[in-house]
Amino acid sequence: MFFDELDINDDLLDALDIMNFVECTPIQERAIPLVLEGHDLLASAQTGTGKTAAYLLPVLELLSRGGSPENKVNALVLVPTRELAQQVDQLLAGFAYYQDTTWIAIYGGNDGVAFAQQQRALEQGGDIAIATPGRLLSLLRHCKVDLSHVDFLILDEADRMLDIGFYDDIMEIISYLPKERQTLMFSATFPTEVEKLARQVLHNSAEVKIAVSKPAEGITQSVYILHEEQKLPLLLQITGNRVQITDNSQFSKGIIFASSKEKVRDLYYSLRRLGVKVAQIHSDLENVERTQTLLDFKNNKIKLLVATDVVSRGIDIDDIQFVVNYDVPAQPEDYVHRIGRTARAGALGEGITFVTPKDKPRLDKIEKLLEKTI
Repeated sequence: MFFDELDINDDLLDALDIMNFVECTPIQERAIPLVLEGHDLLASAQTGTGKTAAYLLPVLELLSRGGSPENKVNALVLVPTRELAQQVDQLLAGFAYYQDTTWIAIYGGNDGVAFAQQQRALEQGGDIAIATPGRLLSLLRHCKVDLSHVDFLILDEADRMLDIGFYDDIMEIISYLPKERQTLMFSATFPTEVEKLARQVLHNSAEVKIAVSKPAEGITQSVYILHEEQKLPLLLQITGNRVQITDNSQFSKGIIFASSKEKVRDLYYSLRRLGVKVAQIHSDLENVERTQTLLDFKNNKIKLLVATDVVSRGIDIDDIQFVVNYDVPAQPEDYVHRIGRTARAGALGEGITFVTPKDKPRLDKIEKLLEKTI
């Protein structure tokens, strides 16, 4: 299906044309008409399938039809991380380019000036608020924020939000919303807590389930069976063959994923002591620092990044040649998200995973999901 076959206005179609959006992805083709018809929606979709457009486009269309109060928040998008909030913010800027739509991105990791700006924006009202639960809840508790006119609630990457521990925060935020609203919930997986949340927040919902995406064909996947103390020497060998320590020109770019922010810090300092030019990203860093690091990585000022799963979803950089899973992810779907950072836009890439004996059950789950032996 092409976007001009959908029941959306010319302003949106013009913006999509400029952004070179022509044909709907499967999640967009199935979800957008259901949202336009007014259904609550439970959708299963991986990162990279176009799910952000699957909810932003119909919400923008419905808002453009009028009937929503001015100077009030009319749509609320909850996301797990500031990086995803920034990405949704950027996409919204493109989609709404020709529309008289206002929005605000709300997330932590910044200073008191940013908090005050977010407070004023919410109090003055904007059509759409994109928010991480922790920062939004802080504003709700301490400021005069009115969410009683929200017509649309979107929970993006619900499984990731619950993994982080946002269940109670989400339910408290929902207590500020009207009961009569349209709720859209997107989740890559459906563990018990996600199903529980869906039962509580959705009403007579339609369901769209897109098969769990497999890694791109251009990714060469490999595993190394080893002991913990062998990881760092092997990592140095692998990265040394792919990136140059002192000169950033003409060499590959890669991400090393570790299981925790403590492990990321330890690995970052270990690599630095050994002379490797590397950067780190995890949730304890200030937002300004995280944003600058990602910008430097995107612009090839940094070739090697050590990170938690905070960057396995919500970043869009096309020229990452390899990914190393220093630790095997706990969920097999996270493996797909991690190595999916490489081989984007039809390119080739490598997905390398270190597996200790105790990690073997996790590897078995990954291979079961992929329906292949790595």
